[in-house]
Amino acid sequence: MAVTIGVARESAQGEARVALTPETTRKYVAAGARVRVQRGAGAGAHVPDQAYADAGAELVDGDALADADIVLCVQPPAAHAIAGMKPGAVLVGALQPQADESRAEAIRSHGIVAFPLERLPRTTRAQAMDILSSQAGMAGYKATLIAAQLAPRFFPMLTTAAGTIRPSKVLVVGAGVAGLQAIATARRLGAQVEGFDVRPETREQIESLGGKFLDLGVSAAGEGGYARQLTDEERAEQQRRLAEHLKGVDVVVCTAAVPGRPAPKIISAAMVSGMKPGSVIVDLAAETGGNCELTRRGETIESGGVRIAGPLDLASMGALHASEMFARNVYNFVSLLLEGGGLVFDWDDELLAKTVWPERGEDPAVVP
Repeated sequence: MAVTIGVARESAQGEARVALTPETTRKYVAAGARVRVQRGAGAGAHVPDQAYADAGAELVDGDALADADIVLCVQPPAAHAIAGMKPGAVLVGALQPQADESRAEAIRSHGIVAFPLERLPRTTRAQAMDILSSQAGMAGYKATLIAAQLAPRFFPMLTTAAGTIRPSKVLVVGAGVAGLQAIATARRLGAQVEGFDVRPETREQIESLGGKFLDLGVSAAGEGGYARQLTDEERAEQQRRLAEHLKGVDVVVCTAAVPGRPAPKIISAAMVSGMKPGSVIVDLAAETGGNCELTRRGETIESGGVRIAGPLDLASMGALHASEMFARNVYNFVSLLLEGGGLVFDWDDELLAKTVWPERGEDPAVVP
């Protein structure tokens, strides 16, 4: 019997993305799966229902998840929706099960096999399934455009009849995927760009995009490509040097984040007070607490003439392309589960074994 894949409208406020596109619908159908899509599921990403139907999906007015063997989502369904899924169903998306106890309990108690893709191992093989990277790229791009809109100045250098306008000085804090995309976007807009990261190995990446690496003399190289925690002395020296440097910066785009943890506080209120009036800070890390001490989640405020924006759902602002990337990531992962039109779990595959939640052995009744 063919595997049934179900996709419902996203329920999270402000979420415009969708985990399935007509492109990936065709691929699932070609793999022998039956695809059921709730009407309007792709509306936020500008994907009409007819495009899904043309790709081979069945459109449903009501519940698209109840009889699904595999449920695809961007953000997790509500606990009651998970409870309505059939026992043993597979749930794939950015699930963050441990962030909500009712959601975690619904997954456990109903025997749902959850694959939170944010848990995916950071390996070369997993790159095509990496939702964190694909969505961070859109977030970094949009954050830079927000900064350009809020800044009371041009980004590029201009030579005009009224004189020469110098380029804006943009500092991007954090050189992960979002930060590198922010650097590239600011450079395309003509700004003079610097990138700061406590991991020294990012210097080459920053410079390859035309940015200048800001070296504050503090290294926090850690394991797995993430930064280690700084000592108190290292952090104090970093803060002192950064505060001095910020006095000459026009725009700061903050992107430093560690999955599963609050965003590190890098820019203090005292640093902001030392910045020039008219300066702008866009804090991409606002959703997890912000890199700036003054950031307010989902708000744009002003402090001493400095505008500080804490935008949310940045990837949703580019929902069409963000959905295309997300859906491809999801398809590449789900294809590991599809074999001969059926659902197969190869627990010798580390991508499955290390992504599944609860972990195998933690609750044997849950995972087949």
